[in-house]
Amino acid sequence: MNVKINSVHFKADKKLEAFINEKLEKLHIFFEGVIGSEVILKTENTETRENKIAEVRLIIKGYDLFAKKEASTFEAAIDLASEALRKQIVKHKEKVRGI
Repeated sequence: MNVKINSVHFKADKKLEAFINEKLEKLHIFFEGVIGSEVILKTENTETRENKIAEVRLIIKGYDLFAKKEASTFEAAIDLASEALRKQIVKHKEKVRGI
């Protein structure tokens, strides 16, 4: 699966990119039609600790799934977003199968 990572106003390190790739590759297990994904990482200038935002767009055949999550670290935000996308994939599969 093709994973495109775009970090706004900073350079994502290799460990973070590897973590994102690993998390999003696991989504391929739930649905074979996953073509690729686009990830946008950015920080918000707020006083709260949860200012790391991860936006993930999962591209599947004829459809796009999207999740935007905010957490104190990018890893936690990606974790939350991948879980939200997993739920969306399960719903999409049920809809396609007509369940």
